[in-house]
Amino acid sequence: MYKKMLDITEIEKRLAEKLSLKRFSHSINVSKTAIRMARLFKESIDKAAIAGLLHDCARDIDNEEIFKKAAEFNIKIDELDKESPVLLHARVGAYIAKKEFDIKDKEILDAIAQHTVGGKNLCTLSKIIYLADLIEPSRNFKEVDKLRKLALKNLDKAMLYAYDIAIEYNLEKNKTIHPATIEGRNELLLKSKQDKNIS
Repeated sequence: MYKKMLDITEIEKRLAEKLSLKRFSHSINVSKTAIRMARLFKESIDKAAIAGLLHDCARDIDNEEIFKKAAEFNIKIDELDKESPVLLHARVGAYIAKKEFDIKDKEILDAIAQHTVGGKNLCTLSKIIYLADLIEPSRNFKEVDKLRKLALKNLDKAMLYAYDIAIEYNLEKNKTIHPATIEGRNELLLKSKQDKNIS
């Protein structure tokens, strides 16, 4: 049975010392949004709260330091990471959550590690954190209202739409698209087509 690793108040206190005020405020918003979604989709509220709080715990680390941290944690660095070092904050963040915040729960650590690019076989918590990061109250991109409505009704449809948004954004900016995002989208797209065939 799941037990709390650290008191939420203690996590917030430690996190506030690591992050800028803006990033900390975002993390609080993601945590609150994740709690709301966890209630809707019968997920652990404690796990959602903690994963939401800690998802960006490595986000304020500069590029030089993030590469050092990745090496320290034996995280494989590929060409996409070199092109866009910000991608590393999710995987580095999972290690920081484990080492500095004593988080041992695999679902929480996976949700933190997967919240930037998504991927295949995401658990419910990972989907919640990925989406909560995008739809928390301070977000204001043009598709956010539609994404918010979807995210409170159907996680897979919301994830598919979120992947589409991310891919379209990267195409417009002439940026690379992470393979995990494509794999995650393909998986959900095939599943949705199979579900339609069954029904």
